[in-house]
Amino acid sequence: MSTPREQSRADSEDVGALVSRASQQISELVREEMQLARSEMAQKGKRYGKGGGLFGAAGFVAILAAQTLVAACIAALSLALPVWAAALIVTAVLAAVATVSALTGKKQITRAGSPAPEQTVDSVKADLAEIKEKAHR
Repeated sequence: MSTPREQSRADSEDVGALVSRASQQISELVREEMQLARSEMAQKGKRYGKGGGLFGAAGFVAILAAQTLVAACIAALSLALPVWAAALIVTAVLAAVATVSALTGKKQITRAGSPAPEQTVDSVKADLAEIKEKAHR
């Protein structure tokens, strides 16, 4: 039979071994989870890259489609007018659309004002003035 002291020592060794094993298992688990996360992020990064490339290709093809539509409009108008007149009319319409878009965009930018956070700057200036005033008292 073992004495209470020997039993206590054996129990503490068992607890120490359990804590050591648990610590080792947690470390392994964290490493495995980090490796899984790294692998998952790499896979997602590849998909985002492919998706971005496909969006770029779609934009390029859309520009080509718009150019083809312009050519079709010129061809349709050339049935009733000379080709040069049809091209001139389509060019004038596109220029008008571009002008209206530019003026509308300029108006929006003017309304937005300065890109600096003016209200915040004014608030900070007021805070500094109040601090200086209280410091002089």
